[in-house]
Amino acid sequence: MTQIDGHIDRRQFALALAAVPLSLSAAARAARAAAKARVVIVGGGPAGATVAVTLKRASPDLDVTLIEPQTQYTSCFYSNHFIGGFMPITRITNTYDGLTALGINVVHAHATGFDAAKREVAIEKGANLRYDRLVVAPGIGFKYGAIEGYSEAASYFMPHAWSGGRQSKLLRERLDDMEDGGLVVIAAPRNPYRCPPGPYERACLIANYLQREKPKSKLVILDPKMAFSKQAVFEEAFAKYYKDIIELRLTNDIDDMSVARVDPKTGEVVTKSGETFKAAVANIIPDQTAGAIALSSGLAEGDWCPIVPETFRSAKMDNVYVVGDATIANDMPKSAFSASNQARAVAGQILADLTGAERPPAAYRNTCWSMLTPGDSVKIGADYAPGDAKGKHILVAKDPFISKPGETAELRKENYEESLAWYETLTADMFAKTASATGKHPHAGRG
Repeated sequence: MTQIDGHIDRRQFALALAAVPLSLSAAARAARAAAKARVVIVGGGPAGATVAVTLKRASPDLDVTLIEPQTQYTSCFYSNHFIGGFMPITRITNTYDGLTALGINVVHAHATGFDAAKREVAIEKGANLRYDRLVVAPGIGFKYGAIEGYSEAASYFMPHAWSGGRQSKLLRERLDDMEDGGLVVIAAPRNPYRCPPGPYERACLIANYLQREKPKSKLVILDPKMAFSKQAVFEEAFAKYYKDIIELRLTNDIDDMSVARVDPKTGEVVTKSGETFKAAVANIIPDQTAGAIALSSGLAEGDWCPIVPETFRSAKMDNVYVVGDATIANDMPKSAFSASNQARAVAGQILADLTGAERPPAAYRNTCWSMLTPGDSVKIGADYAPGDAKGKHILVAKDPFISKPGETAELRKENYEESLAWYETLTADMFAKTASATGKHPHAGRG
């Protein structure tokens, strides 16, 4: 159990985990029956790592291999807190040591393809790995070519910071190097994309940084959409906390505020409506796809991977599950909470496949918190279950909830503390941390 500011809230933790329960007897049956079975997982983020840990804890004799090229994982979720100066990057960086200690085979390499007939995963500079079940959790890729002048190379000068690690550091470095009075431009992507409220939380936390460090600077949001997640509470925050700093430019019937062209050398950002902004710091977040291996291996239809909503089995390949941001999960957004929740369900499905254990219910949950300013956070979420909508069998939201303008400071602070508890609990779970490694408050120092 994680301790936050000296208080333990078991109800919040249980709600945040939304774990698929496995009875002791079911776990024992799984351990015996799955002793010779092999599960290979591609991708070590919240989806892939959580599947690996959940399986290994439920069935210690199961052969579980996680393929992840990075030896450290710096999360994209909570990176806005680092970029805004509320958290050192070490607080969102973890190793896979806990997984190795648990008995999971962690292979730091790139997976290059799948052979469904042979049930094999090809990896760079190594022998193919055989599997009985394969989990693909590749995260996202970027449509660099959709914006003239923007490329992977250009992202060094105009970082998207929509993947953790180096990109987050680059954006923070650009802000630190900017002279007071410079313009920060955030270009939001089109739907669907990872973390729908993320660009607007980022705007708040960068604006907070500007207030503290560079009060003459301004920030403009260029948005190709006409509406966005949690819009009412974000607009309230823009007016309440950052009235003279943030300018929101949404697309409307006349003006298309999507970015048409950028010049990394000059900092120019040009919209499709023809407006030009000279950015001292340009945070260009491109439109997104499933991770590259999902596209190249035949798991995707268009940009994303179709799944069976009851189980998250791939709709394109036998004996394969696809989990997390890469999926077409319909109403369920692409978030770390969604990914970890789906992962626990998929672990239960795999144990049922291999052992005949009872299958978990097809019920999922997401909650997403956004920090507006220290001590003031808002949230959105829902339960999700298979259902029929618009003539299709898909995942449908049930009992949605969302923060509203005008809420009390006490409620917003409760949201804030709840989000910190969730972060600590999620990362402790996905990286199989020991209890002694999870007691530190995530905002213990500024970065």
